[in-house]
Amino acid sequence: MANPKLEVLTPANSQIIFIDHQPQMAFGVQSIDRQVLKNNVVGLAKAARVFNIPTTITTVESESFSGYSYPELLDVFPGQKLLERTSMNSWDDQKVRDSLAANGRKKVVVAGLWTEVCNNTFALCAMNEGDYEIYMVADASGGTSKEAHEYSMQRMIQAGVVPVTWQQVLLEWQRDWARKETYEAVMAIVKEHSGAYGMGVDYAYTMVHKAPQRTAGSHEVLAAVPAKK
Repeated sequence: MANPKLEVLTPANSQIIFIDHQPQMAFGVQSIDRQVLKNNVVGLAKAARVFNIPTTITTVESESFSGYSYPELLDVFPGQKLLERTSMNSWDDQKVRDSLAANGRKKVVVAGLWTEVCNNTFALCAMNEGDYEIYMVADASGGTSKEAHEYSMQRMIQAGVVPVTWQQVLLEWQRDWARKETYEAVMAIVKEHSGAYGMGVDYAYTMVHKAPQRTAGSHEVLAAVPAKK
């Protein structure tokens, strides 16, 4: 294919790396609401799990500075090895290179902190030295300011990085609602992590299709009683 970026992402052609989703790194993020950021990261991670996407998780200076990875992220991948580094650029660590190479896929979905440092340097080096295609998940990444994130994204796009969002990646992997083997799992991610879209799915399931409510317990509904005047 003359332009491999015309291929859509599929569960068979892509891998994913999570870079430095750690507390101290998140403290500095100003380009996106940090709770929204965590929601998006975990939603993306669950999508990778559903579609069995080869996954790399790397961290930087966990005990001396950055703290431990989001527990919500780690819980999606129990037993996953964490690739600890000293370099801000993940490409500088041989373990990271080996992990990517072992997965054998050139399309690399990337989410990380900070966009202007760890994401930027990794993306440029992985493309230049490793001949990888980089798909940068803009809303599962964050920078120290809106400008830092925006201009870093622009720099990477000019260099050939493909910008994406987490839900875009999820639905690109699903592609067809007739794929029933992943349909329910994708809908579960949407309901929990996709905001108003997820609320709409809940509404359609319960009010239109009369499905039971998505709640673990039962709740008695007491009918309205007009207050006495």
